[in-house]
Amino acid sequence: MATNDLPGGVYRTGDLDLTRVGYGAMQLAGPGVFGPPKDRAAAIAVLREVVELGITHIDTSDYYGPHVTNEIIREALAPYPEQLHIVTKVGAYRDEQGGWPPARSPEQLRDQVHDNLRRLGLDALDVVNLRVGGLDAPEAGSIAEPFGALAELQRQGLIRHLGLSTVNAEQLAEAQAIAPVVCVQNMYNIARRDDDPLIELTAAQGIAFVPYFPLGGFSPLQSETLADVAKRLEATPLAVALAWLLQRSPNILLIPGTSSVAHLRENVAGAALELPEDALGELDAI
Repeated sequence: MATNDLPGGVYRTGDLDLTRVGYGAMQLAGPGVFGPPKDRAAAIAVLREVVELGITHIDTSDYYGPHVTNEIIREALAPYPEQLHIVTKVGAYRDEQGGWPPARSPEQLRDQVHDNLRRLGLDALDVVNLRVGGLDAPEAGSIAEPFGALAELQRQGLIRHLGLSTVNAEQLAEAQAIAPVVCVQNMYNIARRDDDPLIELTAAQGIAFVPYFPLGGFSPLQSETLADVAKRLEATPLAVALAWLLQRSPNILLIPGTSSVAHLRENVAGAALELPEDALGELDAI
């Protein structure tokens, strides 16, 4: 499948051409995003199918596993296709209990960037997102020091582009005063719409907005309206939720995750669903 055949086509941010349907690699690790997967061969097969489908946008982090997901990506895909862009994130680590404590000092961020480079087998990272908020919402405060540390690594040639994760509009503006931002990755879906103004802002600036938990996270979206629309369109609720995101704004890029080749194909097919105006109206009202 060619990239232009994928739902939503391609979005250009900075000098990157990213398929609007991407792939989130978080689920390639074990349960709770901790430890190795039950079936490493299946994880490798999913990644290779991602490339076969023409997807050029893989989202990962070295703290998935930790380290596991990046090592699987390297095993499956290196040497990487020229058109493939791997987006990673820093700003946290995994403790022995599987928690996600923040790790945003300049020294910690440098170590994380080098960990991502080493385990992915790259000389430079295409995009590094600075993760600064909580699990699902931004936290107020300056991000100048950690973002400045990443901007210095960018000047050294270790990072090509910078992004942000779980931030508000003020933090985006603060970061942009330091270095260009090509993407913002926040929690957003059909039932969680806090970032509507930020989507409009980033769209106007040509910045990609990448919702994580596009299907509701670890608890799938539950909505009678969503279920009714899906039944009427003879589609699954998850397909409708993905299609709604693609039609919500042209700068929205999807990163649904799965450890199954069949489910990956279903996600891509589902995103191609064209939602009629009456269905969009009902869904917008959720």
